[in-house]
Amino acid sequence: MEAAGAGVAPIRAQYLTSKDQFHAYLKAERESRNQENNQDDVREEDPSSNDQTEPPAKQMKLDGGDQVRKQGSQEEVVKEEEKKPQERKRARGQNKSRPCMKPNHYEKDRLCQSVIQECAEKCYFGSQCRFLHDVGEYMAAKPSDLGDSCVLFKTFGKCIYGVTCRFARAHLGEDYRNIINEDLVKQWEGKPLVRNSLSKELQQRLRKKKVCFDKSSEYLRHLGKPSSTGNAGNKAAGNSMGEKGMTNCTASKGNAEGVDVLPPGEEAPECLAVSEKGEAPESMVLQSSCLADASKDSTLKTIGPVTDEDVIKLRLCEKKRLAIQGKLYLAPLTTCGNLPFRRICKRFGADVTCGEMAVCTNLLQGQSSEWALLKRHYTEDLFGVQLEGAFPDTMTRCAELLNQTIEMDFVDINVGCPIDLVYKKGGGCALMNRSNKFEQIVRGMNSVLDVPLTVKIRTGVQEKVNLAHKVIPNIRRWGASMVTLHGRSREQRYTKVADWEYIAECAKLASPMPLFGNGDILSYEDANRAMQTGVSGIMIARGALIKPWIFTEVKEQRHWDISSNERLDILKDFTNYGLEHWGSDTQGVEKTRKFMLEWLSFLCRYIPAGLLEYLPQKINERPPYYMGRDYLETLMASQNVDDWIKISEMLLGPVPTNFTFLPKHKANSYR
Repeated sequence: MEAAGAGVAPIRAQYLTSKDQFHAYLKAERESRNQENNQDDVREEDPSSNDQTEPPAKQMKLDGGDQVRKQGSQEEVVKEEEKKPQERKRARGQNKSRPCMKPNHYEKDRLCQSVIQECAEKCYFGSQCRFLHDVGEYMAAKPSDLGDSCVLFKTFGKCIYGVTCRFARAHLGEDYRNIINEDLVKQWEGKPLVRNSLSKELQQRLRKKKVCFDKSSEYLRHLGKPSSTGNAGNKAAGNSMGEKGMTNCTASKGNAEGVDVLPPGEEAPECLAVSEKGEAPESMVLQSSCLADASKDSTLKTIGPVTDEDVIKLRLCEKKRLAIQGKLYLAPLTTCGNLPFRRICKRFGADVTCGEMAVCTNLLQGQSSEWALLKRHYTEDLFGVQLEGAFPDTMTRCAELLNQTIEMDFVDINVGCPIDLVYKKGGGCALMNRSNKFEQIVRGMNSVLDVPLTVKIRTGVQEKVNLAHKVIPNIRRWGASMVTLHGRSREQRYTKVADWEYIAECAKLASPMPLFGNGDILSYEDANRAMQTGVSGIMIARGALIKPWIFTEVKEQRHWDISSNERLDILKDFTNYGLEHWGSDTQGVEKTRKFMLEWLSFLCRYIPAGLLEYLPQKINERPPYYMGRDYLETLMASQNVDDWIKISEMLLGPVPTNFTFLPKHKANSYR
């Protein structure tokens, strides 16, 4: 039994237990449940088999685990004692060499997409296609279905994954034909559920460097940077677009009528191509067009209509204001802050959501995985995207690109990222020490955006050297609409408590610009104390990962003693949202499982309110080993990866052969 000490959560004595008792209870309970499932038929035929006084797991809990401690030889006890000092050493950092499970690890023989969409005759590769075209052969090798109800078919009337769906029997008819509920399909017709997807046409243009950045080029010219080719400084940093960079598109000069011009005999560049119906493509530059260099003596011709938005630039005072004072802001969270998780938090009362940190260079290269971080669900009514970068040229171009192609309410610059990969390249926290580059990035992005620009920073880089109070007045002067301050430095990471006194000082310096505070908020009392410091609002990060219902607690000013079944229902909702977002085929199921396991590495830190000696739970207090009020509550308290996998199997079926998982952070779990 572990006594409560400094940094240990105060759990009532009757629930405390030892590590050996904890895992022995879970193991015995699992075995007894498996036996009950396997012997249901035997028990029905032979009632005398139910004469046992208590199940072994319950008996072990009642006996206090004495039998477990008596088992084993004296040598095993000595070995356990030798291991204890090593176990106390806390692992830190990231699991950088984690095993990566690729789709071909789940399914060796994958079905061709043309067959899935029931148009096999349109397969582009024909007889050379490396995927299966025989549905019968695929179904013979396909793993068994995970359930009788498909969330996609039940919600939208059609499952686009057809026979590959792991819940396919809910919507397969004769000859493996996909059944469609026409009434439901019509209800959702014309209603985009997820926005900000990357179109193939735009992706190709990004990869071929045929997207024009007129506003960025104009701004960069004032900085003395070339508008269409990479410069030496960028090459040295490995961050430029290269000599063969963006197309040579320059801003129109000397055109009094405000129309786009081209020299005679030249065709319009691809970014100005007009369809046969006279309409511009979706990704066409909306506010200013790409023009080829025109000589003064050549005859000019007009291409396309011009509106006021093309020639009139918004002043800063005319931009849409970011009215989020007093609202609850879900922080942008890498890995765990995915779209299904944001939907969970939105349901519990989060007012503002933001996509995961996206690297600007990857977005400019058209990487699908990076653009996926920008996706927005229709329920996210106040949504922003967060960008990371170290140089004004790439950050300004990326801001202009997103301003033209996606729907967002604000753009956030990540100047708080502490990881070495970002910091050593001059991004994240490093920008706080690079004031010239920082200013150029903020001013450049602000000049090309029609939506507000916000900045997220830390107190500083080194532990005892605060920089935020010097940087914040500059950020306000450069034109940012809001700043968010995390009350720790880069060196501190999460080892010390957030400095809310310093946040209060910075909030006064930031006025009249809104400042949101961030750090160590896990209860409504923490939120109330944070608001008393004079901040405009609070951003919640780890607190939302540990208990996403914190938004409800803050709004209703109460502690929610949520039951284990209610928490399991939250995981069920996450499962359904994940299958909607990532797919209900094997690849989608395993991707949903992966992100669920990452989230469980934080959820296990929650201690039920009814078990605490006094409220509230503090975010930096370590939960000791304790027995929950039922088996599920105890299982959810486990910090063992294998137990998280058991929880995922309750919702997504058994894991594939040779499945392995390690959480992103070493401190989150053990085996």
